[in-house]
Amino acid sequence: MEVNLGLALMAFIPILFTIVIMTAFNWPAKKALPVAWLLSILIAYFTWSMDLHHILGYSLFGVLKALDVLIIIFGAILILNTLKLSGGMATINNGFLNITEDKRIQAVIIGWMFGAMIEGAAGFGTPAALAGPLLVGLGFPPLAAAMVALIFNSTPVSFGAVGTPVFGAMSTLAGNLPKDPAIVEGFKLSLAQWTAIGHSVVGIFIPLLALCMLTKFFGKERSIKPAFEAAPFAIFAGIVFIVPYIIIATFLGPELPSLVGALIGLPIIIIAAKKGFLVPKKAWHFADKSEWEEDWKAVVDTGELGQSTMSLVKAWSPYIIIALILIVTRIPELGLKAFLSAQTISIKNILGIEGLNYGLPYLYLPGTVPFILVAIITHFLHGMNVTEIKTAWKTSFKQILGPAFALFFGVAMVQLMLKSGTNSAGLESMMTTMAKGVAYISGSAYVFVSPFIGVLGAFISGSNTVSNILFASLQFETAKILNMSTLLIVALQVIGGAVGNMVCVNNVVAACATVGTPGVEGKIIRRNAIPMFIMAMAIASVFALLIYNGVDPFPVGK
Repeated sequence: MEVNLGLALMAFIPILFTIVIMTAFNWPAKKALPVAWLLSILIAYFTWSMDLHHILGYSLFGVLKALDVLIIIFGAILILNTLKLSGGMATINNGFLNITEDKRIQAVIIGWMFGAMIEGAAGFGTPAALAGPLLVGLGFPPLAAAMVALIFNSTPVSFGAVGTPVFGAMSTLAGNLPKDPAIVEGFKLSLAQWTAIGHSVVGIFIPLLALCMLTKFFGKERSIKPAFEAAPFAIFAGIVFIVPYIIIATFLGPELPSLVGALIGLPIIIIAAKKGFLVPKKAWHFADKSEWEEDWKAVVDTGELGQSTMSLVKAWSPYIIIALILIVTRIPELGLKAFLSAQTISIKNILGIEGLNYGLPYLYLPGTVPFILVAIITHFLHGMNVTEIKTAWKTSFKQILGPAFALFFGVAMVQLMLKSGTNSAGLESMMTTMAKGVAYISGSAYVFVSPFIGVLGAFISGSNTVSNILFASLQFETAKILNMSTLLIVALQVIGGAVGNMVCVNNVVAACATVGTPGVEGKIIRRNAIPMFIMAMAIASVFALLIYNGVDPFPVGK
């Protein structure tokens, strides 16, 4: 493996700048990412010897790709604003209060289990965008809601969007694995199994870890003690999701572990909470709003929920319809997935660059079907008047402007770095060069670095799937060179890409946008780096014990 450490460091500069300026100096994403994009252009032109035509073409391609994410964010915001104005959110809020008044238990039910169900069906940042506003409706500080929703949305991610991240990894391993279809299929099933096992090492404790972050940073006590008071319920919630999650991954593969695991676990923990099973006797609440720090609050008007006479079933009907649509449109065997994903608006050969094509799957994106579709249905289902409907749409467009600016530049930078292998200097892409440098430096400690390469890919791309497409092949080849289990190292890549969702720029921007707190992305990234690091290191430590003792569950590629 040939490595130029100087080039690797040069490739890392835009990412390093983004991390430092957002976490240490609290720059909002809409300021940091345009500057990072300019840095990537300078490096691409002067070091990678790319011509301006390709630099602009790949950047424009990134801007177009950002539309995919923005449509999802807009749809989630529109659903939220529609339900607020129709009175549905007030009823949902009161409904959860009827289950339990304890904010810790509410966080676990909505952020962990409901979020896992949405992740299993839709993926791509959707759970945090939906769970965050629900928590705000229950009285959570908007900043707290965004933070914990992102932490919860980690373990389910590797099997999100009906297994898309695992399929993304497999799509890049065609050149690494033998051509035998049985071996390829066996590797995929083993990858699903060991990814689930790896996640489960800490997945059972993720609800508790999220509660520790919640009570430490947002509790009146500024302590993790209230979180541990709710530990029995939090661990119980972890178990009832993880057990079916592992079983399904082992026997059925990557499509359904998160979705079905959550569908099984959600009614169990709701019933348990209503019965008071393992629930602390004393309910825990946030301090009064008058005592909240300024950056805890929404900077855009999210509206008061007020009272509503709407029935609970009617109020929940939009989310029920969303879940049903996601299930029937994401399971390939039902036929709708292929039809919807085939409906695209295509732009061929962007700026005349051969093969640089963009397709907008306008019906397959969760932002359109189901979010915008269900929002329109809700206008009629909830009997909204014209003024309420106009307000919902106008407010949603206003909220999307800041995140749009950040995402256009962020995704443009990612695509430029990904495609920088097209250059006259004969260099590999910035992304590959950077990852190889990390692998070279780490040597035998690579097992502890591997998940963080996955985190890095997710951090800059906003997607576990993209992270796996970027780095699965590199991880496989590096494992071969270091005589480590290729399966376990690729599993660490998939897991790292999922854990990276806690801190990835796109998801943080999306979560902040939907709860009305744009501009505090750096604070969330800095705080969520704590559970991200704990989770990645714990899983890597378990896999290191296996790898250093010669365990290889699926020996192939050596």
